[in-house]
Amino acid sequence: MMRSIVTVVTLAMTATASLAANGSLASQAPLHCAALTHAVKSRLADANASFLRSYDQGQDETHLPAGLASSAFVYDNALAVIALTACGDLTSAAVIGNALSFAVRKDRTFNDGRIRNAYRAGPVAENAPALPGWWDSKQNLWAEDSAQDGTSTGNVAWAALALLTLHQATGQKAFLSDAKRLIDWVIANVSSGQGFRGGFHGYDSQQVGLTWISTEHNVDVYAAAKWLFSLTGEQQYGDAAAEARQFLDIAFDSDHFLLGTKPDGSLADSQMLALDVQLWPAMAVQDPPAKWRSTLDFAAAHLAVEDGFDFNGDRDGLWVEGTAQASLAYRIAGESLRSKQLLTALEADRTPSGFLNATRTARVSTGLSIDPTKTNPDFFYFRRPHLGATAWATLAASAWNPFTGRKLD
Repeated sequence: MMRSIVTVVTLAMTATASLAANGSLASQAPLHCAALTHAVKSRLADANASFLRSYDQGQDETHLPAGLASSAFVYDNALAVIALTACGDLTSAAVIGNALSFAVRKDRTFNDGRIRNAYRAGPVAENAPALPGWWDSKQNLWAEDSAQDGTSTGNVAWAALALLTLHQATGQKAFLSDAKRLIDWVIANVSSGQGFRGGFHGYDSQQVGLTWISTEHNVDVYAAAKWLFSLTGEQQYGDAAAEARQFLDIAFDSDHFLLGTKPDGSLADSQMLALDVQLWPAMAVQDPPAKWRSTLDFAAAHLAVEDGFDFNGDRDGLWVEGTAQASLAYRIAGESLRSKQLLTALEADRTPSGFLNATRTARVSTGLSIDPTKTNPDFFYFRRPHLGATAWATLAASAWNPFTGRKLD
């Protein structure tokens, strides 16, 4: 299988370079889809339900860090479901979607419809999916990651978006039912009345609520709740969409979006920037306010680097996932040339597996903390093949809006 993947990727890179030289990129979507679907199929092993590991080891690594070696992040897997659906590969998309559904229905500790931030990569049986972990020989115990064991509101909403995408494509009612349960959990557990809080952090017996509110999370909840309201007409989803939408207005500051709020409810510092916060609101909200048009220009002015975009304002390297997001944002904004330029540049980040690296340089900072209860900026992206980055590039090439489940006109 590896040989066929390398062949697909090599052909894709050659064809993309040729298309770029000729000024035509109409065939980008098939090329990205071919690389993604071949890479994914090689990992599913004919399973009915399976999670995909989010990262492969980098070119200069002999193994992944223990905290990533078995980790299938829900966000990355949800993106893969949506991108595979956009590519027409419903078989692969449903395998990952089935794993998400199992996770919604069964948990080793909780019975309230939440989903964890990550699960153990690999096939899932019809019981509670295992969480990532590793044997710590120094402490002589099984270790887990407290952030991965927790539940981020944004990840819950992305899982719902993936299941809604599958429901739309297949008509299977179970996907709709599980999406509803996810957003029901959001409504019941993290609503502040003026936006949805961050979620819960920690190991099962020690979880604490996150009191800060994320702009990004509220974009995600808005999109999933709005979609559910359109399908069901159930008022709680309309109300949830309205609450999330209200927070977006609160978070908009002159020409850009703030990250959200601090734990005490005060607005985040204006110098703390994140690319996706500037790009996603106009993707998710149909007919956004005219003043939001400034956010794409703001991102270009404050977050751009050579060939693409950084995660934050320090401009210490190209963030591949975010650059793919920007490509789609430009396409939605009607700037197709800039969209194509960004997407073409990302072929330099393609690896033999078919996945794109998460970064072009060795490391890119985010200014955020791995532990969402703390403020030390220790969350970095590294130059490793990344499922999420690959899925976003595929969505951009396919002109597919993951927040609405529709291909752009």
